[in-house]
Amino acid sequence: MIRSLLICALLIQSASVMAQQSQFSGWFANFSTVRIPDTKFSIHFDGQLRSNDKWETLQTYIVRPGINFHARKNVVLTAGYALVGNKTLGTFISEHRIWEQLIVTHNIAKFMPLQHRLRVEQRFIPVTRSLDGEVSKVASNMSHRVRYFVRGLLPFSGQAGFTKGMFGAVQNEVFLNFAKNQYANSHTFDQNRAYGAIGYRFNSKFDAEVGYLHHYTLRFNGQHTSRVTNNVIQLATYVRL
Repeated sequence: MIRSLLICALLIQSASVMAQQSQFSGWFANFSTVRIPDTKFSIHFDGQLRSNDKWETLQTYIVRPGINFHARKNVVLTAGYALVGNKTLGTFISEHRIWEQLIVTHNIAKFMPLQHRLRVEQRFIPVTRSLDGEVSKVASNMSHRVRYFVRGLLPFSGQAGFTKGMFGAVQNEVFLNFAKNQYANSHTFDQNRAYGAIGYRFNSKFDAEVGYLHHYTLRFNGQHTSRVTNNVIQLATYVRL
Protein backbone atom coordinates (compact mmCIF):
# COMPACT_ATOMS: atom_id res chain seq x y z
CA MET A 1 0.00 0.00 0.00
CA ILE A 2 2.75 2.44 0.97
CA ARG A 3 4.69 1.66 -2.21
CA SER A 4 1.57 2.27 -4.31
CA LEU A 5 0.98 5.63 -2.63
CA LEU A 6 4.56 6.70 -3.24
CA ILE A 7 4.33 5.65 -6.91
CA CYS A 8 1.12 7.69 -7.22
CA ALA A 9 2.88 10.65 -5.64
CA LEU A 10 5.72 10.41 -8.17
CA LEU A 11 3.21 10.29 -11.03
CA ILE A 12 1.49 13.34 -9.61
CA GLN A 13 4.81 15.15 -9.43
CA SER A 14 5.48 14.27 -13.08
CA ALA A 15 2.06 15.54 -14.08
CA SER A 16 2.78 18.86 -12.41
CA VAL A 17 5.10 19.71 -15.30
CA MET A 18 1.87 20.62 -17.10
CA ALA A 19 0.83 23.02 -14.33
CA GLN A 20 -0.83 26.23 -15.46
CA GLN A 21 0.61 28.24 -12.57
CA SER A 22 3.97 28.24 -10.81
CA GLN A 23 4.61 30.02 -7.51
CA PHE A 24 7.50 30.59 -5.09
CA SER A 25 6.90 31.07 -1.38
CA GLY A 26 8.32 30.61 2.10
CA TRP A 27 6.83 28.66 5.01
CA PHE A 28 7.72 28.55 8.70
CA ALA A 29 6.38 25.76 10.91
CA ASN A 30 6.75 24.78 14.54
CA PHE A 31 5.67 21.36 15.80
CA SER A 32 5.56 20.87 19.56
CA THR A 33 4.69 18.01 21.90
CA VAL A 34 4.42 18.55 25.67
CA ARG A 35 3.97 15.44 27.83
CA ILE A 36 1.50 15.53 30.72
CA PRO A 37 3.33 13.95 33.68
CA ASP A 38 2.22 10.54 34.98
CA THR A 39 -0.26 10.01 32.14
CA LYS A 40 -0.37 8.60 28.64
CA PHE A 41 -1.41 12.00 27.31
CA SER A 42 0.44 14.95 25.82
CA ILE A 43 -0.43 18.28 24.23
CA HIS A 44 0.08 18.71 20.50
CA PHE A 45 0.57 22.11 18.92
CA ASP A 46 1.71 23.27 15.54
CA GLY A 47 1.73 26.80 14.24
CA GLN A 48 2.57 27.86 10.71
CA LEU A 49 3.12 31.05 8.71
CA ARG A 50 3.13 31.01 4.91
CA SER A 51 3.94 33.78 2.47
CA ASN A 52 2.19 34.51 -0.78
CA ASP A 53 3.83 34.14 -4.17
CA LYS A 54 7.26 35.82 -4.38
CA TRP A 55 7.43 36.23 -0.58
CA GLU A 56 5.63 39.58 -0.68
CA THR A 57 3.34 39.28 2.37
CA LEU A 58 1.77 36.82 4.80
CA GLN A 59 -0.80 34.71 2.97
CA THR A 60 -1.77 31.96 5.43
CA TYR A 61 -1.53 31.25 9.14
CA ILE A 62 -2.40 27.99 10.90
CA VAL A 63 -2.97 27.36 14.61
CA ARG A 64 -3.51 23.64 15.31
CA PRO A 65 -3.75 22.37 18.92
CA GLY A 66 -4.65 18.82 19.89
CA ILE A 67 -4.54 16.13 22.58
CA ASN A 68 -2.34 13.05 22.07
CA PHE A 69 -2.95 9.64 23.57
CA HIS A 70 0.18 7.46 23.58
CA ALA A 71 -1.39 4.04 23.14
CA ARG A 72 2.05 2.40 22.76
CA LYS A 73 5.62 3.57 22.56
CA ASN A 74 5.31 3.86 18.78
CA VAL A 75 1.54 4.51 18.40
CA VAL A 76 -0.10 7.89 19.06
CA LEU A 77 -3.76 8.85 18.62
CA THR A 78 -4.65 12.55 18.39
CA ALA A 79 -7.77 14.70 18.13
CA GLY A 80 -7.74 18.43 17.71
CA TYR A 81 -8.94 21.68 16.20
CA ALA A 82 -7.36 23.93 13.59
CA LEU A 83 -7.84 27.58 12.72
CA VAL A 84 -6.63 28.41 9.21
CA GLY A 85 -6.59 31.98 7.96
CA ASN A 86 -6.17 32.73 4.26
CA LYS A 87 -5.85 36.25 2.88
CA THR A 88 -8.31 37.21 0.14
CA LEU A 89 -8.19 40.76 -1.28
CA GLY A 90 -6.32 41.94 1.81
CA THR A 91 -8.67 40.27 4.33
CA PHE A 92 -7.98 37.09 6.30
CA ILE A 93 -10.88 34.63 5.98
CA SER A 94 -10.99 31.86 8.59
CA GLU A 95 -11.51 28.16 7.96
CA HIS A 96 -12.25 25.96 10.98
CA ARG A 97 -11.30 22.28 11.07
CA ILE A 98 -11.75 19.31 13.38
CA TRP A 99 -9.16 16.59 12.87
CA GLU A 100 -8.19 13.13 14.09
CA GLN A 101 -5.00 11.25 13.35
CA LEU A 102 -3.01 8.08 13.94
CA ILE A 103 0.81 8.08 14.02
CA VAL A 104 2.87 4.89 13.85
CA THR A 105 6.67 4.94 13.94
CA HIS A 106 9.26 2.21 13.37
CA ASN A 107 12.92 1.96 12.44
CA ILE A 108 14.58 0.94 9.20
CA ALA A 109 18.04 -0.62 9.51
CA LYS A 110 17.88 0.07 13.27
CA PHE A 111 18.91 3.73 13.02
CA MET A 112 16.53 5.37 10.55
CA PRO A 113 13.11 6.21 12.08
CA LEU A 114 10.13 6.15 9.73
CA GLN A 115 6.86 7.85 10.66
CA HIS A 116 3.45 7.15 9.12
CA ARG A 117 0.58 9.53 9.79
CA LEU A 118 -3.05 9.14 8.76
CA ARG A 119 -5.14 12.26 9.39
CA VAL A 120 -8.87 12.82 8.78
CA GLU A 121 -10.20 16.38 8.61
CA GLN A 122 -13.69 17.82 8.83
CA ARG A 123 -13.31 21.17 7.13
CA PHE A 124 -15.73 24.10 7.47
CA ILE A 125 -14.88 25.83 4.22
CA PRO A 126 -15.91 29.49 4.16
CA VAL A 127 -18.33 30.93 1.63
CA THR A 128 -17.37 34.52 0.88
CA ARG A 129 -19.01 37.57 -0.62
CA SER A 130 -17.28 40.54 -2.20
CA LEU A 131 -18.92 43.95 -1.88
CA ASP A 132 -17.26 47.22 -2.91
CA GLY A 133 -13.87 45.53 -2.96
CA GLU A 134 -14.23 44.07 0.54
CA VAL A 135 -14.52 40.34 1.23
CA SER A 136 -16.53 38.84 4.08
CA LYS A 137 -17.52 35.33 5.14
CA VAL A 138 -21.25 34.70 4.93
CA ALA A 139 -21.47 30.93 5.56
CA SER A 140 -19.49 27.67 5.78
CA ASN A 141 -19.79 24.30 4.04
CA MET A 142 -18.42 21.08 5.53
CA SER A 143 -16.10 18.92 3.45
CA HIS A 144 -14.11 15.83 4.46
CA ARG A 145 -10.50 15.02 3.62
CA VAL A 146 -7.96 12.31 4.43
CA ARG A 147 -4.19 12.84 4.45
CA TYR A 148 -1.46 10.20 4.39
CA PHE A 149 2.04 11.32 5.41
CA VAL A 150 5.30 9.35 5.53
CA ARG A 151 8.61 10.77 6.78
CA GLY A 152 12.04 9.23 7.05
CA LEU A 153 14.90 10.71 9.06
CA LEU A 154 18.53 9.75 8.43
CA PRO A 155 21.10 10.63 11.15
CA PHE A 156 24.40 11.40 9.45
CA SER A 157 26.18 9.70 12.35
CA GLY A 158 24.44 6.41 11.55
CA GLN A 159 23.73 5.91 15.24
CA ALA A 160 20.49 4.48 16.59
CA GLY A 161 18.54 6.79 18.88
CA PHE A 162 20.87 9.72 18.22
CA THR A 163 20.37 12.80 20.42
CA LYS A 164 22.62 15.33 18.69
CA GLY A 165 23.95 16.06 15.22
CA MET A 166 23.10 16.56 11.56
CA PHE A 167 20.38 14.63 9.79
CA GLY A 168 18.55 14.45 6.49
CA ALA A 169 14.77 14.20 6.19
CA VAL A 170 12.54 13.09 3.30
CA GLN A 171 8.76 13.07 3.40
CA ASN A 172 5.64 13.00 1.26
CA GLU A 173 2.00 13.74 1.98
CA VAL A 174 -1.01 13.17 -0.26
CA PHE A 175 -4.42 14.79 0.36
CA LEU A 176 -7.66 13.16 -0.83
CA ASN A 177 -11.23 14.48 -0.55
CA PHE A 178 -13.74 11.74 0.24
CA ALA A 179 -17.06 13.47 1.01
CA LYS A 180 -18.72 16.74 -0.02
CA ASN A 181 -16.00 17.26 -2.63
CA GLN A 182 -18.09 19.96 -4.31
CA TYR A 183 -17.26 22.30 -1.45
CA ALA A 184 -13.50 21.70 -1.81
CA ASN A 185 -12.15 21.42 -5.37
CA SER A 186 -14.77 19.00 -6.83
CA HIS A 187 -12.10 16.29 -7.20
CA THR A 188 -10.98 13.34 -5.09
CA PHE A 189 -7.35 14.38 -5.43
CA ASP A 190 -6.62 17.61 -3.60
CA GLN A 191 -2.85 18.09 -3.32
CA ASN A 192 0.54 16.48 -2.81
CA ARG A 193 3.58 17.71 -0.87
CA ALA A 194 7.03 16.23 -1.46
CA TYR A 195 9.81 17.52 0.80
CA GLY A 196 13.50 17.10 1.47
CA ALA A 197 15.49 18.85 4.21
CA ILE A 198 18.75 19.09 6.11
CA GLY A 199 18.51 19.56 9.86
CA TYR A 200 20.35 19.61 13.15
CA ARG A 201 19.30 17.96 16.41
CA PHE A 202 20.55 20.19 19.22
CA ASN A 203 19.45 17.75 21.92
CA SER A 204 16.70 15.22 22.58
CA LYS A 205 14.16 18.05 22.88
CA PHE A 206 14.83 20.31 19.90
CA ASP A 207 15.40 19.98 16.13
CA ALA A 208 15.61 22.60 13.39
CA GLU A 209 15.67 22.01 9.64
CA VAL A 210 15.45 23.82 6.34
CA GLY A 211 14.36 22.27 3.07
CA TYR A 212 12.53 22.44 -0.24
CA LEU A 213 8.86 21.48 -0.56
CA HIS A 214 7.22 20.76 -3.91
CA HIS A 215 3.55 21.60 -3.40
CA TYR A 216 1.20 20.49 -6.19
CA THR A 217 -2.48 21.45 -5.90
CA LEU A 218 -5.68 21.10 -7.94
CA ARG A 219 -7.93 24.15 -7.68
CA PHE A 220 -11.48 24.66 -8.95
CA ASN A 221 -13.10 28.07 -9.42
CA GLY A 222 -16.62 26.80 -10.17
CA GLN A 223 -15.98 26.32 -13.88
CA HIS A 224 -12.37 25.33 -14.51
CA THR A 225 -9.76 23.21 -12.76
CA SER A 226 -6.26 24.67 -12.54
CA ARG A 227 -2.99 23.00 -11.57
CA VAL A 228 -0.73 25.00 -9.29
CA THR A 229 2.87 24.18 -8.43
CA ASN A 230 4.23 26.03 -5.41
CA ASN A 231 8.00 25.90 -4.84
CA VAL A 232 8.46 26.38 -1.11
CA ILE A 233 11.51 27.01 1.06
CA GLN A 234 10.49 25.78 4.53
CA LEU A 235 12.08 26.37 7.92
CA ALA A 236 10.75 24.01 10.60
CA THR A 237 11.41 23.51 14.30
CA TYR A 238 10.44 20.52 16.45
CA VAL A 239 10.03 20.75 20.24
CA ARG A 240 9.61 17.70 22.50
CA LEU A 241 9.04 18.42 26.19
